[in-house]
Amino acid sequence: MDSKLADAQAAHETTLSAMLAALSGANIIYGLGMLEMGMTIDYAKLVMDNEFASMIKRVVSGIAVNQESLAVEVIKQVGACGEFVSHEHTYNHFKSEQSKSKLIDRRSAADWLAMGGKDLTERANDVAKDLYMNYVPEPLPDDVQKKLRNIVNEAERHYNVAISKE
Repeated sequence: MDSKLADAQAAHETTLSAMLAALSGANIIYGLGMLEMGMTIDYAKLVMDNEFASMIKRVVSGIAVNQESLAVEVIKQVGACGEFVSHEHTYNHFKSEQSKSKLIDRRSAADWLAMGGKDLTERANDVAKDLYMNYVPEPLPDDVQKKLRNIVNEAERHYNVAISKE
């Protein structure tokens, strides 16, 4: 990630490198939020990259090809010159097949301008600030907390140091 800003170059670098990694079977995408070859972490870029990673994950999961997804009966029913947008089958499937972007703006230019005309980086920065100011993580389940506490206690015993307070 060579870009110095959370800009189009940064988005392209993340998408291209993450997509190639995901398509090769990797289950970890390195470099999210990074700029300047990892010398800088940018919170807006991290928010954007999180969304890009979700989209890449959806692409890599593939397209289901089965009786339900092919909808041959619906095609026969609607016909070659009919429209499918208002069909119940379309309604039942479009939300699971379409990406659910929170940052990518799909409104008309007029609507986008009426809502402030912010670009992707500005919108991501707003989300990052909101997360920083307002996010409250859910506590880990008790069994997970207990396992982590046991790991820390074992490390303290092994190295004869106090890492944390109980």
